[in-house]
Amino acid sequence: MSHVELLPQVKAFLARQHGCFINGQWVVPDGATSAVLNPATGETIATVADANQDVLDQAVAAARKAHEAGVWSGLRPADRERILLNFTAMVEQHAEELAQLETISQGKSINMARMLDVNATVEFMRYMSGWATKIEGQTLDVSIPIPEGAKFTAFARREPVGVVAGIVPWNFPLMIASWKLMPALACGCTVVIKPSTETPLTALRLVELAYEAGIPAGVFNLVTGGGNIGAALAAHTGIDKVSFTGSTAVGKSVGVAAVQNMTRFALELGGKNPMVILQDADIGKAIEGALLGGLLNNGQVCAAASRFYVHRSRYDEFVQGLAAAVSGMPIGAGLDQNAAINPLVSHKQQQSVLKHIEQARVDGARVVTGGTPVEGAGFFVRPTVLADVTQAMAVSKAEVFGPVLSVIPFDTEEEAIGMANDSEYGLAASLWTNDLTKAMNLVPKIHAGTVWVNAHVLLDPNMPFGGVKQSGMGREFGRAVIESYTELKSVCIAH
Repeated sequence: MSHVELLPQVKAFLARQHGCFINGQWVVPDGATSAVLNPATGETIATVADANQDVLDQAVAAARKAHEAGVWSGLRPADRERILLNFTAMVEQHAEELAQLETISQGKSINMARMLDVNATVEFMRYMSGWATKIEGQTLDVSIPIPEGAKFTAFARREPVGVVAGIVPWNFPLMIASWKLMPALACGCTVVIKPSTETPLTALRLVELAYEAGIPAGVFNLVTGGGNIGAALAAHTGIDKVSFTGSTAVGKSVGVAAVQNMTRFALELGGKNPMVILQDADIGKAIEGALLGGLLNNGQVCAAASRFYVHRSRYDEFVQGLAAAVSGMPIGAGLDQNAAINPLVSHKQQQSVLKHIEQARVDGARVVTGGTPVEGAGFFVRPTVLADVTQAMAVSKAEVFGPVLSVIPFDTEEEAIGMANDSEYGLAASLWTNDLTKAMNLVPKIHAGTVWVNAHVLLDPNMPFGGVKQSGMGREFGRAVIESYTELKSVCIAH
């Protein structure tokens, strides 16, 4: 059967009363709740608590108390690593359960939820667990001249930054929660996670698995809800570091709130990512790359390719091939294993994407295929290829965050790079060519945090990821993220 039936434990989880997880216990605040919808049907599948200020204060206080008591940072690094590896193993054991929760609340394909959202999360968790035993400082030769004849030994040590707030978006709720949680825990920090209102379910299950794996009470806390709870968390005086992934507009407000308290912060924000296809490129491979890079998670990816700059001599070939491939993609619910295109996360997101397409039509773009909603229930938009797009159009500037692929011709490589860089964003880009010299010469000219050559949207835990310009500041992954969850303390000893 192509349709996946929900596991009994998934059904039981959906039926539960969901609160906030604080100091190793569930806390159910009085007052409002938020509905979690199935994007394929628009129906409510669960309700979660809306945290209030008092509950938020409790979560931050629990994290602070655990940090100050050293219940986590005071463990041997090898013991933290062992617990984190046990946590990783439990996530792997519950892989199908987590994949189904991710699919039914976010809308994405169950195939992708299994392969990427869960399997890639497990690999990331395993990688980050190992960093617990590999954090290092440095010894320093110093030339302090006074008092005369004195000798000094100096070194710098890395210490956990403290209490971390992780604010998670709705497009990859399990994966991005782990991106914030695991490096913080590897460094010895304590954490308060705030998942998106639309997609809190996998985070709620994740915190249970963490506690069962042996992470002490107070080390990993979770608050849910809409309204201003995310803003209140970012502005909380008990937080030492904020890690936010989401839109540029909201990210800026998070940064402003954090800096009022001189709270450290990292922002992974929006993108309007170009794919530059040179004259010598393999068009068949470029089209395959466009399907993955542009339509992964139905285009709801911050690093998704959405601007396709194609040499004019290959333009028609690319447009026709891309349109043919896109128009043949089956559309259906995420639990339909045969469906390649799935619903967007919400009615709001669906309407936003449709407005971008309509504006592109008004501006003169040609809709080669797609561009309409799917009749019936659910928040579907047919995958859309736009031709005759110009650099001046709104669709070339704004982050659509949906299955909309805009194709623009160019005549020279200098023109292509200029248009690729003509954006307020700078998260990611890709260059498609079989000419190694051109690739090596053009990559440094592209303004982006990540540049792929003959690939797009592929990540690895050891490769730093983050943006420049309006796409944020700070880096996820690798040694870079370890540095962002630690503070350097210099020690100078006279002897």
